[in-house]
Amino acid sequence: MARSTPLGDADTLLLDLDGVVYRGSGAVAHAAASLEAVRARGVRVGYITNNASRTAATVAEQLTSLGMAAEADDVVTSPQAAVRLLADRLPAGARVLVIGGIGLRSVVEEAGFVVAASADDAPDAVVQGFAPELGWKDLAEASFALADPDRLWVATNTDWTIPVDRGIAPGNGTLVSAVHAAVGRLPIVAGKPETPLFETAVERFGARRAFFVGDRLDTDVKGANAAGMPSALVLTGIDGPKELLAAPPDSRPGFVLADLRGLLEPYPEVKRRGDGVQVGKAIARIRGVELEVVREGEPIDLIRAVAAAVWSSGVGVYALRIPEAVLRLRASLR
Repeated sequence: MARSTPLGDADTLLLDLDGVVYRGSGAVAHAAASLEAVRARGVRVGYITNNASRTAATVAEQLTSLGMAAEADDVVTSPQAAVRLLADRLPAGARVLVIGGIGLRSVVEEAGFVVAASADDAPDAVVQGFAPELGWKDLAEASFALADPDRLWVATNTDWTIPVDRGIAPGNGTLVSAVHAAVGRLPIVAGKPETPLFETAVERFGARRAFFVGDRLDTDVKGANAAGMPSALVLTGIDGPKELLAAPPDSRPGFVLADLRGLLEPYPEVKRRGDGVQVGKAIARIRGVELEVVREGEPIDLIRAVAAAVWSSGVGVYALRIPEAVLRLRASLR
């Protein structure tokens, strides 16, 4: 009997972008060919992103340039989900103060809202998203507007970091936190790990059996779990074995993949072997506070086995001694 693949009978594959299909300006290895194979099975491919600084059309152009044909409608952004939240709470033509870039401003305008120039325009809401050009004056303007405790505040996302070509930089969460410190309250959040972005994507694509792939546990996987959507962590981006072992129950993925080729490859069963866990040929177990590798097997299977052993042990990972070689396993992936 053939083993099932992670994608299974999904009719829609939703993917995060940076760290999953591209890194900076380059494609992730095997991403384009893997997604072509997924489409060949009749599965709809869509992309969801917390990034509020770019339009869906700009994202689609980048994907196409990297060999992953995409239209603007294939990309669902956190600004689009944020506007959906605004539309549920405000009448058409309401004034909205936009703290963000063109990716946010354009969808607010397209939705029929009037973009307020400042807090002095008495906006009905403030919507906040990341843009690299944002500065103190913009955050102060948001704070002035939100001095009214009844004024609606929507944030596209609260990611603490954002990957850029030069490394990891502060993300929208740091900017939202600055405004929060000034006004003493928190916004409604549209992006991952909250569910509006997932709900917007499901509605857009008419998905009945959506499957999600991301590279971050605290936003991608946690959000998919909250939305009731099966998910995979792909180890080509931010989070690796160390973060995987430490993941709380609400942030644990159903599948762990070395890269996107794993979507259509048979996924090995997790088996109990005495006091250990076996995945493929890899076996790991917990003895006291020691994580022991009984048999190495393939690196990706060992990562899966170690994660299952830690998660089922009932012992927090920070109370365990994890061999350094296990934490470096990502470097060994094919």
